[in-house]
Amino acid sequence: MKQKTSISAVFTIAFAAAFFSTVPALATQTHGQPEGLYVHQFGHLFFIFSMGVLEFWLRNRNLTREPGWLYIQFAAVLLLLWNVDAFLVHFLEEQTVLLHIEKIDPWHIKITPGGGWTSIAILYYLGKLDHLFCVPAMFCLLLGLKRLARDAARSRLDTDNP
Repeated sequence: MKQKTSISAVFTIAFAAAFFSTVPALATQTHGQPEGLYVHQFGHLFFIFSMGVLEFWLRNRNLTREPGWLYIQFAAVLLLLWNVDAFLVHFLEEQTVLLHIEKIDPWHIKITPGGGWTSIAILYYLGKLDHLFCVPAMFCLLLGLKRLARDAARSRLDTDNP
């Protein structure tokens, strides 16, 4: 009993230390010019291609008739959109002169459109909300995997008990 209490205390202290000593995790990050950004952008393009292939493969094999695979298809489409969004935001931040982005403090940035392109500033601002694609994608992936695991377990039970 004493060992369980000490293990619980260690995990509680570790969790509290990790929780209270966090630093901001920015959804989009900048990279060193030019190689770091090129490699990162290529990673986004590869992910876009991969999610497109997965979506095509799921549809071509008619797997989306099963609810688990349908959720995974939704996740693939949302992850594809998330990567398009992240690619665009990186491009606007690093490779164009259309915007000047100034960090005011950890919670605020100033977006100044170059040449009066207000629509580009609005597009950039909306693009920074990439978690609106990523979080639902992860949730759909979780639901899909849970459903597939449950269906596989049910199928296994049916074959074991004829």
